[in-house]
Amino acid sequence: MNQLYNSENKIAAELNTSLVKNIEVLEEMFRDCDDVVKKEFLFRRKDGAVSGYMIYIDGLTDGDMVQQHVIHPLQLRYRMAVETDIWSAFFYSEIDMADLREEPSFDKMVLAVMRGDTALMLDGYDRAIVISSKKLPVRSIEESETEAVMRGPRDSFNESLRMGTALIRRRIKDPKCKIVQHQFGERSRTDYAVVYMEDLVPDGLVDQIEEQLGRYRTDAIYDSGMLAHYMNQKWYSPFPVIQSTERPDKVAASILEGRVAVIVDNSPEVLLLPATFNTYFQAADDYYNQWSVATFARILRYIASILAIGLPGFYIAITCFQVEMLPTKLLMAIAQARSNVTFPIVLEVLLMELEFELLREAGIRLPGPMGNTIGIVGGLIVGQAAVEAGLVSTIVVIIVALTALASFTIPNESFASAYRLLKFFLIIVSAIWGLYGFILGIVVIGIHLSGLTSYGIPYMTPAVSMPDGRKESCKDFVLRLPIYLMRKRPVFTKEKERTRMQNRKKS
Repeated sequence: MNQLYNSENKIAAELNTSLVKNIEVLEEMFRDCDDVVKKEFLFRRKDGAVSGYMIYIDGLTDGDMVQQHVIHPLQLRYRMAVETDIWSAFFYSEIDMADLREEPSFDKMVLAVMRGDTALMLDGYDRAIVISSKKLPVRSIEESETEAVMRGPRDSFNESLRMGTALIRRRIKDPKCKIVQHQFGERSRTDYAVVYMEDLVPDGLVDQIEEQLGRYRTDAIYDSGMLAHYMNQKWYSPFPVIQSTERPDKVAASILEGRVAVIVDNSPEVLLLPATFNTYFQAADDYYNQWSVATFARILRYIASILAIGLPGFYIAITCFQVEMLPTKLLMAIAQARSNVTFPIVLEVLLMELEFELLREAGIRLPGPMGNTIGIVGGLIVGQAAVEAGLVSTIVVIIVALTALASFTIPNESFASAYRLLKFFLIIVSAIWGLYGFILGIVVIGIHLSGLTSYGIPYMTPAVSMPDGRKESCKDFVLRLPIYLMRKRPVFTKEKERTRMQNRKKS
């Protein structure tokens, strides 16, 4: 490894009182980096002159602000009293900026420059002045495309870490809301923030997260999904145990329930943990609509989830093995629909399911309007052509279409993906053992879910293995009772802080 860096890819050199030596290190470090702006100064005094050196990155730094509030004032005040310490004068009065700090570490100074700050060094001093001058290219706040709502806030997170923390602070104006910033990746030095309520989060949870991430050394991460892989202890499970969302209102509500949010710079998805099976069926607008409407929608989602994972497998089990369970008229209708089909039912279902997954993947990869068109038109054309060619029956087309629609009702995409994957598992076991295989597959999935935990919380809470607080958790389970009845926080919260609503005492 280059002698400038140590084994952890950090700068081994220290800031020197000799400005010439510091410049030599920086020139070597930023060789062939044409976006790095470097400028040398000569500050004249009555008793001589002091050399200075400024460095920042074009595109990450607000150059106009640096010129107006740093360079211009320093050039105007080039003469200073002999008894004045030039470092103190620059740090406390000459630089017209509020956010600046002394930095004695060479590595941290360079890291600040790589983040968009400006560094100023003076000859004779073994430290630098770091001036906050970031002007990072960021996307404006827009409505979430993956978690759209009919009622509620329209903002969503973007790729800026600081913008994300600001959206949370805007909703939680409580100093007990802590935002602790760390780095991950030896080369990317990606910032991430752990956000939690100091008085609500269970003891040891934040330390567990930080200790877990501290075990790994890697080059870089570019999205919160990559960080989640390092945090996920249940890598073998298709079900996500760490929830992700783009909605600030959902993150704020989760933090106030004692959960922890992890915001990663350059990623619009925020991680929430712990997570349970039930949290993936909760949509943001459930809490903005009437409780009866929200309850109906949630029941519909649970029913749809059953169809999304089990309908194709159940159809295969019934029509291939337990035919006697079907009513005569329905059996005759199925037989008539399949009279011209050349493939067996199992292959027929698999072909249509794979065709749908291909269309879905193509719709995601193609640009916006074209992707929507390929999903609708492609499905109609391919489905109709397959029926007319005798490859599949109309009933299978209906089964696959219902399964697809049901999977789209699940609010969380990663959770819906687990359902789509396990759907093929149930198709295979149903094709081998019929209805017995289908039931066995459901039991295996149920046992697997019952054994999962997310940072100490049983995954199926409050359905099975409930800790204390089952009664309160059931108020926001399949049914969503009126908010004024949900007086206790869920099981994520520290046990002594479960009460969140009380009646005001009359004066």
